[in-house]
Amino acid sequence: MHLLGRFAVRRRRLVLVVAAIVAAAAAVVGSGTLSALSLSRFEAPGTESLRAAEVLAEEFDTGNPNLTLLVTARGGDVDDPRTAERGRALAAELAPLVRQVESYWDRRSPALRSEDGGQALILAWVPGTATEARGVIAGLSERFTRADDVVEVGVGGQDEVFRQVGAQAARDFLRAEMIVVPVVLLLLVLLYRRVSLALTTIGIGLFAMVGTLAALRGLTAFTEVSTFAANITLVMGLALGVDYCLFVIARYREELAGGATVPRAVERAVATAGRTVLFSGLTVAASLAMLLLFPFPFLRSFAYAGVLVVGLSVLGALTVLPAALACLKPHPAAERTTGFWARTANAVMNRPLLVGGAVLALLLLLAAPVLGLRFGLPDDRILPPDASSRVVQDQIRAGFGQEQTDAIRVIAQDVPGDDDYAARLADVPGIVQVDVTTNEHGTTWSAIPSQEALSGDVPALVERVRALDPDYLVGGYPAELADFRDALTDRVPLVFGLILAVTFVLLFLMTGSVLLPVKATALNLLSLAVMFGVVVWGFQNGNLAHVLGFTPTGTVEPSIPILMFCIAYGLSMDYEVFMVSRIAEEYARTGDERSAVTTGIQRSAPLITAAAAILALSFAAYTTGSVMYLQMLGAGMAVAILVDATFVRAVLVPALMRLAGRANWWAPGWLRRAHTRFGLAEGR
Repeated sequence: MHLLGRFAVRRRRLVLVVAAIVAAAAAVVGSGTLSALSLSRFEAPGTESLRAAEVLAEEFDTGNPNLTLLVTARGGDVDDPRTAERGRALAAELAPLVRQVESYWDRRSPALRSEDGGQALILAWVPGTATEARGVIAGLSERFTRADDVVEVGVGGQDEVFRQVGAQAARDFLRAEMIVVPVVLLLLVLLYRRVSLALTTIGIGLFAMVGTLAALRGLTAFTEVSTFAANITLVMGLALGVDYCLFVIARYREELAGGATVPRAVERAVATAGRTVLFSGLTVAASLAMLLLFPFPFLRSFAYAGVLVVGLSVLGALTVLPAALACLKPHPAAERTTGFWARTANAVMNRPLLVGGAVLALLLLLAAPVLGLRFGLPDDRILPPDASSRVVQDQIRAGFGQEQTDAIRVIAQDVPGDDDYAARLADVPGIVQVDVTTNEHGTTWSAIPSQEALSGDVPALVERVRALDPDYLVGGYPAELADFRDALTDRVPLVFGLILAVTFVLLFLMTGSVLLPVKATALNLLSLAVMFGVVVWGFQNGNLAHVLGFTPTGTVEPSIPILMFCIAYGLSMDYEVFMVSRIAEEYARTGDERSAVTTGIQRSAPLITAAAAILALSFAAYTTGSVMYLQMLGAGMAVAILVDATFVRAVLVPALMRLAGRANWWAPGWLRRAHTRFGLAEGR
């Protein structure tokens, strides 16, 4: 790290020119990234439901309806001759544009007619990947959303809903970034009291963002990358760039205040704070990389973007930033070993059990709602109430006793129709209608659930259908969602366990202590428990619904909490690494445990608090959006970051350090020898 700092100073103009060229090229390449990214569905590769979908398409030339036209009769009766004529004309107009059309006026199915007779459905199947199908549906939605003196037509369906979710999320992300960037710049100017340093910090964040977008464009040539990868790039690029630059710049200014020349101050900043940034980046990247273990392209896409943006943020903070500092006019900051944070740490260490116990009790109280966490399946209610597809689905939910688009599809290949099986399927609680289709390839049954069943335990309903005959393939949208949830939750213990293990090893390599990684893990999990407590209380149970304007469903779709865990755990360890590194540095210099904690916290806590405030602001901006899961991500992450940077770092860390004393730095002999050989201590 000394050599890296020295190189950045001596070759500062070369580094800045190369960085500018790379950033410009990345901006050009990255400008086409959004159009190269893919849309995703809630599908688990290799599951029974996807095999069923393939068989339906290949052998029965059908699929799950993903486009719905809701036709409302102006006269109040869909069987009125004029309305029926208009309905048949709509179906005929739609038929050449899609693969399959089912209309109430052609099939007379009760599931396609509302209970009051005033509305009816036309269902269509648009084949292809999510990207292909939703591209077609976007045009169909605009074309068929219409009204005249006979009927009013609204467009819904699963792919239309999630097409609108993606479009709305993209708008929300861009609006949030337009709010965040100028506010962060203003905060940095107030913090640094130097416009040049604030602009340099923003520049490193932008460097990480455009570099990541360009790299994602390259990845699309080899694998599917979800559009949500661009979103995580925008969220984390600026935030991590600011985080890492704050740490390096603060140390640089400390060295200047201590009398060092600019070259020496830059070199020392990279060798000390830069090492901490490197470790912090490794922990965040390791947490996000675990998302690669999930068999879902959109979660893997978060891993691609997360690892790239972390790596480029670290690269920028350790090369481009030092080169820029060597060119800027020096502005030292007064070094303070006493102040508010030192007084707070001393007060906590005077009564560690009392103060630490009180804060621990408070955080456990805030985390308590997590015990009621219930995972569920996503639907249109993650959209705002006025979204057109949400309006259509709300009307279907209210006016239809069952929903044919959510039929469970059962397939018996090379087997003729079985009346006994149809009867047994109809007897399954929650199934209100069964339709049978037979051709030379076999038989399919379409089991239509009631609205009540769809609002309950859908995976249990799917399992009851599968239990009727294990030899039959069971698919349909409810089965796909159930298989997705099962495949997701099955990997959770492995992913969480690996995250804990990898970050434990990294922190041990940095500190040579066994207790510090254990303590860090426990405190990080406490911060995350508070985050999930807020998610359950505010979003699952709906206590923030009136404030943020969303519709609670009583459950949480599991992929978002998993993403939040990986991001929040990495960022919590980020702050732990920075604070512990300053404490360890003081302890190595003085050998005084209490003084090391006080001085280390005084020197690190102001930066951690500033970084956390900026990072929390970046996430909190997404609560201004109108997609419920985006709001949940923003609010939950902001709470986790603020709790971790205040209650945990300012109170629980000094309390536990005081209680442990010299045991903080203990490790058994064989691990001490391992750390001596493999540890990444300063200067190696």
